[in-house]
Formats: sequence, structure tokens, C-alpha cells
Amino acid sequence: MTTKVEHILSRIVTNLAGTTGVSTRIYRSRLVPLTREEFPSIVVEPVSNSCSQATSIDFLDWTLQVRIVALVKGTTTTTPDQAADPIVESLFGKIMSDLTLNGNAIDIQPNGMDYMMGDADQPTGAISTNWTIMYRTKNNDLTQ
Repeated sequence: MTTKVEHILSRIVTNLAGTTGVSTRIYRSRLVPLTREEFPSIVVEPVSNSCSQATSIDFLDWTLQVRIVALVKGTTTTTPDQAADPIVESLFGKIMSDLTLNGNAIDIQPNGMDYMMGDADQPTGAISTNWTIMYRTKNNDLTQ
């Protein structure tokens, strides 16, 4: 079976399909550097997962931190954060339109954004949107 975390992360990737400007370049926990042709793109990655006992002894409440990063190249007239703006707007709407991630989560809360800019063959940016996802499992089964 698959844990709820995997269901949640898979559903996020599915929901991001059709994000403005990225086509099918949506990756899960990508570790390999992007080629020039793979910009712009989105990377979805778990950051941390913490647990607390729920009010019922049969369940555990979890808080999953997820980072969704828009990776972009700027131009001579556009900064990376400007290039990322339509992507970030689109992905935000897609995430917030399914707050239970197809019944796998209790709620999703945006946690802010981080901006990293760098100089490569073109100005490059990584705009991270940070999310808190609350979900519940049985105390003896991470799949339910």
C-alpha cells in the first residue's frame, strides 16, 4: 500500500497539471539539474512531517510541510520574479481549489514564499511557495 504522504504529494502533482507556462514540466523531488529546455518548471518536494496524538487514541494528526518551487529564467527585460509571477498565481489557485487533496488531507494552508535569484546564462530564479498540509492516519497504519 501507499502512505497518505505519497497520496498527498501525488495529488499535488496531478492538480498542478496545466499550470500556466510550465506545460508538463512538473517534477516530484527532482535532484537532477534542469537543462535549459526544461525551464520554466515546477518541483514539488516534502520538507518535514510532524505528528501529534489526536483526541482519539485510534488516530494521529500530522502536519506535512511541502515546498512547491517555480524555476524560471528571466530575460534582458524581465526579472526572474516577474517571469515567475503568472506561474505562482496559477499554481496557487490550483492548490487552493482542492483543500482536501481528493479526501487525503484535512486542510491546506499557504505558509509564504521565498525568492532566490542567481546569474547563469540568463538571470535565473527559484520562487518557493511553502504549504502546511494537515492530515490524519490511524495510529497503526500510515496508509489509512
